[in-house]
Amino acid sequence: MNLVDIIIPPKEFKSENWQLGNMISNEIHENGIALVFCSDYRGIKFGDAEINDFVNVRRELYRLSKLDFEVPIGDLGDLISGKTHQDSHYILQEVISMCHYRNTVPIIIGGSNDLAFSLFSALNFHQKDINYTQISNVISLSSEGEEITEKNFLSKIFSSKSFSIKNYHHLGYQKHLNEIDSVKLMKEVEFEIIRLAEMMNSTEKTEPFFRRADLVTVNCDAVESLGDGFSVNPQVNGLNRREICAYMKEIGLSENLKSAGIFNFNADSAESSNHQLLAQMIWHLVEGINIRRSHPKEKNFETFWVMIDDREFSFKRDTFTDLWYFGESEKSEELIPCSRFEYENAKRGILDARLLRN
Repeated sequence: MNLVDIIIPPKEFKSENWQLGNMISNEIHENGIALVFCSDYRGIKFGDAEINDFVNVRRELYRLSKLDFEVPIGDLGDLISGKTHQDSHYILQEVISMCHYRNTVPIIIGGSNDLAFSLFSALNFHQKDINYTQISNVISLSSEGEEITEKNFLSKIFSSKSFSIKNYHHLGYQKHLNEIDSVKLMKEVEFEIIRLAEMMNSTEKTEPFFRRADLVTVNCDAVESLGDGFSVNPQVNGLNRREICAYMKEIGLSENLKSAGIFNFNADSAESSNHQLLAQMIWHLVEGINIRRSHPKEKNFETFWVMIDDREFSFKRDTFTDLWYFGESEKSEELIPCSRFEYENAKRGILDARLLRN
């Protein structure tokens, strides 16, 4: 598949030497980052696939500072929607797969939240045992319909015999927007679900759920809306603008990040602040990826032993990143990411059940 047949190249913007636009090309770079903008919203009720103009987002993004970024960035352009929504999923999977073959992290922007299915499917072709983290205000496990929608895509991922999921973390759900049965089911299968209240003010407690993520997707419905709406389903409650940017940076800092998506953005918004926010979310994600690539590959730990009911438990602190892990193994990949708060709670005799499950 030739990219020129399925993607409209982005418009050019004049950028200063210090700005991000000065280092963005329209190619897929080896070991780089690839931006792909999508206009297919047919996965939501009454959604369409009319071509959206992401020029305002790009203008805001390109004028931001490139700092000392070294990871090459390609803005591939706007994906041409297929004749059907299913066609768009197929086309997107092909583009993402091209990126994976070059060890490039695709960042998919726009389109309905169900496009996360394509990110998972494309990644599943290249690796098994995927760690998937989603930020979304709703947990929808509907199994109705053959067509992939934002209501049933998660159920299709969980039920597919060809998909291999190791861990799933759902962050930012709001109790008043969800069926209690969906929440109970997630807990029964021991997937981690984190309420919005637990994510506010600081990323420290929920950072461990990003640290080993292969795939992270963000539903813009989880961000509070002002003006004419940041998302296509604007919400009065959600992560604020500073919080969502902080979480985007945490996503980029993931040790294993292979793909990321930002969906349900209101591309028709007349509010410049909404386009500016999306641009800054992308920028913080790129910043996180650059910081992560600069970290040393070898980890050095300080070990702390905690006694609970006559049992000893080992917590380890990475001396470079100040991040915490749980477990006794000398191999860092076998340790379980945790937070300083979980270590402090263990000293009080309270051990999070998830650490023992893993």
